[in-house]
Formats: sequence, structure tokens, C-alpha cells
Amino acid sequence: MKAADIVKLPLWTLALASGAKSFRDNKVIGSPTLNRWGLHRARVKLAHDLAWSRRRRLAARVSDEDRAAFDRDGFVVKENYLPTEEFSRLREQVFAFEGPAREMVQGDTITRRLALDPKALSAMPAVRALLARPDWRGLLRYVGSFDQEPLHYIQTILSHVREGVPDPQTNIHADTFHPSVKAWLFLTDVAKDEGPFVYVPGSHRMTAERLDWETGMSLKAADNPDRYSARGSFRVGPDDLARMKLPSPRTFAVPANTLVVADTVGFHARGFSARPSRRVEIWSFGRRNPFLPWTGLDLMSVPGLAERRIPALWSALDAGAKLGIVRNSWVAKGLKTPLQD
Repeated sequence: MKAADIVKLPLWTLALASGAKSFRDNKVIGSPTLNRWGLHRARVKLAHDLAWSRRRRLAARVSDEDRAAFDRDGFVVKENYLPTEEFSRLREQVFAFEGPAREMVQGDTITRRLALDPKALSAMPAVRALLARPDWRGLLRYVGSFDQEPLHYIQTILSHVREGVPDPQTNIHADTFHPSVKAWLFLTDVAKDEGPFVYVPGSHRMTAERLDWETGMSLKAADNPDRYSARGSFRVGPDDLARMKLPSPRTFAVPANTLVVADTVGFHARGFSARPSRRVEIWSFGRRNPFLPWTGLDLMSVPGLAERRIPALWSALDAGAKLGIVRNSWVAKGLKTPLQD
């Protein structure tokens, strides 16, 4: 072991008690020997056991129907989520809003995000009302397994808008080794061949077959030529799904005003787009240390702080990039609207 690795060893070891997932960047997490002895398997199983324990304590926040659907499939789909007039008002406000935009380029696709910060929410009262709905809040908390306020954005996916390799998000994958929540309230219709959300039903459950597959992946992940897999976001193919006794992926070709909430430890992707297309949504994301036994006690979910997290995060990334500490993929693009090309 190199001298630099010996210095990093205590930090790598402490990271085992967090959501750290990179096999390539952490030589404890990525150790084939330790993973052969069961390290990754134990982290995965403990994280999932704790998540389901927390969900039992949050179960009263969701309907029996939604809870059963999520427990079975790993996602909940609700078409015509908002009353027609409410949705029309929300979409009108969102499409007219112009705010500081960040964009990330992946292959031939651009992802644009506008933060739902205090200024944005003041300009869009219908969005503020959406985020305050008890059913919205309860469902995101149950799926995410924490009484935590997710990060909320207006997100636009612009497919086939530049020269490049295919969008890597179209490869079916798990975001990380533990449960987390993402939600999409689609503001535009999503066609089957225009980048729909894709999910493998039931793949959020850590079955014996999934645990065996996770263990096998962990033995070679650090040297995986796919950098996403090497950093803990495992890609999966049809043979892998068959080995885990999982069904074919489901494609969510849905009309506007459909809400999808999913646990992205389950296998999912952005479907292929056959042509240049634009998808706009209210997009939410929540992920917390998976080894916490409690559901709440999240200071950053306090009203007044929660809405300011995204601008603070972006500022920190900018500062880190200037110092050469981090690589910031989210580039500031000035003021933009969600529909702007």
C-alpha cells in the first residue's frame, strides 16, 4: 500500500458508515478481498433493513393503495395528479418563470435545472402549494424512508440537441446501493420514443438473487471500465435481470400531470429518444445517510433553510471547482426559462 493510501485509510474506513459508494475512489469500499469476505453485502443488507424499518414508522403518511403499490413495484404512478385548473395554473407559472439555470451535458443530452428556492417559490405560488400538499410530502418521505425535505427543481431534459455519444442515463442502472427517492411531476406529455422514464418493477427489493449479484459486482467494481459502475452506480443488462429473476423494464409513456415517485436503488433509466425532444418536470431528489436508524432530526429540512440548500450547494461547487478540489458538472447558464432552447 502506498504512503498516501495509508494516510487516507482512516477516512476510507469512516466512510463505511455513510452513503459513500465509489469502489474506485475508496480502496476499503473497493477492496475485492473485503468484499469477498462480505463487506459490500453487509452494507447493502443493513442499509435496506434500516430503510424498511423507517418506512414502517412513516407508513401512516401514505394511503394503503400507494403503500401497497410501492412495496410491490418500487414506484407509485398517479395520473391526473392535480385537479385540472390547479395543474393548468402551475404549468403556466412554471413555463413563464425565468431564473438562474444550471446545465449538465451528458453525451448528446442536456439536463437543465432551475432551483425551487425562495425567490422561485414566491413567483410560483402554485408550485409552493404543490410542495406543501400532505399527500406529496407523505409519499416522498415514505419512498425515501426519511422525514426529510427533498431538493426540488424545475428540470428540462433536452435530448439529441448536440453532437455526442448516447446519453449514459439511457443505460439501466441503480443510483447507489441504498434506497433513495426521486419524483417527477411531468409538465409535458412523454411519448414512448421521446426519453420516457423506465423502471424494472420490483427491483428495489434486496432479494437473495440481488444480494448475490451485488456481491459479484463488488469484487470487480474498482476496475470496471464503466466509470459509473466503478463509482457505485451499477449498470445492468438483460442477462443480469434474468439472473435476478426480475421482469422486463416498464416504460412510462404518460400524459402531462402524471406523478411518478420511485426508489432509485431499483433499476431504472431514461428511455431512448428517437428524435430531438424536450421533457419538462418538477423533479425532486432525496438521499440521506442510509445507516441512520431515525426518520427525522434533519436540520436542513427546517423551513427557511430547506429552500436555500440548492443555491448554497451550487455556490460550494463553484468555489470547490475554482480551488481544484471538485469537478463541477453543473455549469451556470444565466437566466433561462424551462422551455428555452
